[in-house]
Amino acid sequence: MIKLPLQRQGLCCNQPVGQRVRGISKTSYAWRIAATVLGIGLLLNGSLRMSDDAWPFGPLSQYAFSPAKDTTIVITRVEGLLADGRRFDLPLRVETAGISRAEIEARIPQITADPSLLRSVADGWSSRHRGEPPLIRVWLVQDQTRLVDGRVGPTRLVELTAWEPPS
Repeated sequence: MIKLPLQRQGLCCNQPVGQRVRGISKTSYAWRIAATVLGIGLLLNGSLRMSDDAWPFGPLSQYAFSPAKDTTIVITRVEGLLADGRRFDLPLRVETAGISRAEIEARIPQITADPSLLRSVADGWSSRHRGEPPLIRVWLVQDQTRLVDGRVGPTRLVELTAWEPPS
């Protein structure tokens, strides 16, 4: 025997619920279309010119690119040597070293010309890690990783400069 569904009490999906939806006016419709066309136009302008000048209406190539298949990827870091002999990466963040990676990368030529500029990194790290042994040497280094046909090849460590705090 087949059971028929119970009679619904006006709660069916095909029946209107609540107030009627009011349509939008022609003016409202027109300005929405105009805003959409303007936004797409600005995005296309920046994208076709491959320019970051009008961000956010264009590509942010710093984050949205892929390297060539045969290129070298360079990562700049700062390393420190503690008095107890440990050599380690100094994390380049304001919270841990008092300076950000971008600030270091922007000043590589000045730092290599005057290694004492690494003092700000050493001082920033030391002031935030008082329980650690003192830094006795700081290096500005780059990891250079070679891509070969799109695959990770050899990596070499290049020391750009070094600085020792005065005793």
